[in-house]
This record gives sequence, C-alpha cells and structure tokens, in this order.
Amino acid sequence: MAQPQMRRATESGVPDERQFLHPLLAKNRGNWRYHDRPRPGVLHHVAHGGDEVWTVRAGTQRQMDVFTIRKLCDIADQYAEGHVRFTIRSNIEFMVSSAAKVGPLVAELEKSGFPVGGTGNSVSMIAHTQGWLHCDIPGTDASGVVKALMDDLYDEFRREDMPNRVHLSTSCCEINCGGQADIAIIVQHTKPPVINHDLVANVCERPAVVARCPVAAIRPALVNGKPSLEIDEKKCMCCGACYPPCPPMQINDPEYSKLAIWVGGKNSNARAKPTFMKMVAAGLPNNPPRWPEVSEAVKRILYAYKADARPWERMSDWVERIGWPRFFEKTELPFTKYLIDDWRGARANLNASTHIRF
Repeated sequence: MAQPQMRRATESGVPDERQFLHPLLAKNRGNWRYHDRPRPGVLHHVAHGGDEVWTVRAGTQRQMDVFTIRKLCDIADQYAEGHVRFTIRSNIEFMVSSAAKVGPLVAELEKSGFPVGGTGNSVSMIAHTQGWLHCDIPGTDASGVVKALMDDLYDEFRREDMPNRVHLSTSCCEINCGGQADIAIIVQHTKPPVINHDLVANVCERPAVVARCPVAAIRPALVNGKPSLEIDEKKCMCCGACYPPCPPMQINDPEYSKLAIWVGGKNSNARAKPTFMKMVAAGLPNNPPRWPEVSEAVKRILYAYKADARPWERMSDWVERIGWPRFFEKTELPFTKYLIDDWRGARANLNASTHIRF
C-alpha cells in the first residue's frame, strides 16, 4: 500500500497576516485618512476612499482556557463579522464596518465579563510574563499579581482620564520579560541560591550553569568528594538565572523573594526619547493572593501622577520635570540609597563585570 504523501514544510517564517485581516483593513492598508475615538475602548478609522471601520477593544486574561476562547469567537461571529485580533498587551479587538454594530457588541462583551477600554489616556492591560504555568524560573505567580492589581484599577482601564497612556507590566523574575513600562512590578530575590550538593552532579550540566551567570559568580567545586558548584556571594546579584539549568540551586524562598516597583520606562519616541525604568520601591512582601502592599504602592504612584502631571506627559516626562526628590515626596514612598540607580557604575554596583578573564 502506497504511503500518503506528507505536506512539505514551508520554511518561510510566520504566515502573511493579510489573509486574516478584516476585508476593509486589507483593502485600505496604508491608506487611512484619520482616526478618532468615539468612546473609551472604541477606535474609528476612516479611509481616503470613504470606508469606515470601528474597532472595539476589550481586556482579557493572559492565559485563557479553550471555553473562553470559544466564547470570544462566538461573540465575533455573532456581533463582529467574524474578525478579531489580539494585541501585545492581552487585549482582544473586534472589527465592524457599521456604527450600528458597536453598541450591541460592547453590551455583549460587558455582559460576558470582558471590560471594554484600554484606549487613549487610560491604564492599559498589564503585560506580564508566563509565571508558574510555563516559565521555569518564576519567583511568584505573575498572573495572580495582574488579577489583583487590575481589580483595583478596573475603572482606570475603562476610562480615559489619565494625563497620558499608562503602560504597566509584571515580571516573575529579575530577567524582566515584561519589558519597559511606566510602572513595572518585578520579583526581587534578596538571597543567593541555596545549593543541594547531593543532587548537582546528577542533575546539572555544570559548565552550562557557570556560563549562565551574568556576573561570573559561579564556579565548579568539589564538595564532600562530589562534583558540585559554589557561589561567590559577594558577586552574586540574586538574579536566579542559574536555577533553570540547575534546579538544585534553589533561589525561590517565601521569606527572601520580594517584589520591587520600577517606574519611568517607555519605548515610544513621541515627545521625548525612550527611557529605562528605575527602581522606586523594594522589599515589598510577596504576599498572595491579593498582594495588598504592592497594590497600595502602585496606586500611590499612579494617582500622584494623575493629579500632578500635565496633559500628554508620560510617567518619565513627569518625573523628569519635577525631579526625583519631589517624586518621593508626592508618592510618600521611602527613599534609600539603593533606589533609582542608573547602572552607570556597574563595576561598583554589581561587584563584577561580564568581561571577566579567569
């Protein structure tokens, strides 16, 4: 019996996204005259040829079960001409070609528990890392922090009354996969890993672990007659990068794994250059399931910015204008010498350089 012919793999990268676009978006690509926002959560695009498209944006969770995805697809089929797209911040957008379809679509989304908003000068949906579901190095459940915080900021997502757009992110380790944001919550390990020397030889590929350390704080060692590893604690910056290739180097700890808050990061070139975040709060308890201390600190920063910033100032622009001393006065956050470091003195701060010759 002849074997069935297998489809040849196409090594050409991701599929062409144009085949998935709403027909009016594909037709008018690069040919838009203007756009506006009739209400929070709704975008209205008008093409030079007269075509109009309304986009309704709703917030979703980062990790979704198949039933939620089917529910969203059913809403798209019934109310939105069958076209959706996900944004990089875990929002979902539905495109329609008639203003009359916007109201029923918004009503159905709100009824189904998906808040409509996140456009214009609002608090965006929080971009966050995978957390315990997928990642091999998390110090906390990033999804849980997002849920607790967005419960408190629900109205700020649905309204457009901030001075400018506010991007938030969370990262469940110091590698910061959540990226730059106006306000970021990042796990902060405060103690070097604790090594189980009995398991290292059988579990870890020691050269890979040594190479993984960004500050060369790990070196091979012989402990109790067994091949193992040792840490130079003066060099270690407690990043946790050694844990994935070597689980016996346990760094997560209910007492010493904390949360830190960073502010002022942005990727945009609008009105000012891109900026890196700087740490403004450290040592906050990793206190699930609601993380009240983290939520309180974030709201202090957010509402001080909302009350004092000028129109169209991003978080970094506001801080640049008022200065860091006034920032800490207005937010009532305690200041220490370890905060708002710009990392220009990395050799002194990290006690080592990545350019190390053994």
